[in-house]
Amino acid sequence: MRDLGADGISHPGGTLLAHLRRVEEQLAVWGARPALRLAGLCHAFYGTDGFPTALFPLSRRAELAAVIGGEAEALVYLYGSCDRKATYPALPDADAPVHDRFTGRARVPGPRPRQDFAELTAANELDLAGVDPSFREKWGPGLLTLFTRFRPLLSQPAWESCQSVLGGRRAAARLSSPG
Repeated sequence: MRDLGADGISHPGGTLLAHLRRVEEQLAVWGARPALRLAGLCHAFYGTDGFPTALFPLSRRAELAAVIGGEAEALVYLYGSCDRKATYPALPDADAPVHDRFTGRARVPGPRPRQDFAELTAANELDLAGVDPSFREKWGPGLLTLFTRFRPLLSQPAWESCQSVLGGRRAAARLSSPG
């Protein structure tokens, strides 16, 4: 990734390379399997709906798959290609499509890719919220709402991190405390 310039691309919390490593580490803490962890490490290779800088053109997908494996690369593509505005509202529904911003097509992923996508999304956004207080202040409430909808797709450790980082526990405690 250094050869592709990831350590020279500015990103909240330092560089893109540092962010990619933190996302992979967060997924490891949550007990993610190797393919998902590798996808976390490479999730921005094709750019994303929220970060357009790409390390690899789509024409090189086979090269990335040869290095990280087909399953991990498919997750990287799913994550990078996702049109978030069109996809996020219904993602927890088993028959909801993921809209591809590269092709304009939509497809319905199976349960595991859908869960992996949600988990990777949480790891990515929680990293940003954890390293940038202004990001957390601006986007935290909306992200907590999003991840509350994603809850059926998230592992227990990921959900607990969402609550901890985005203030869900503190907010719930304030709502339930007298006075």
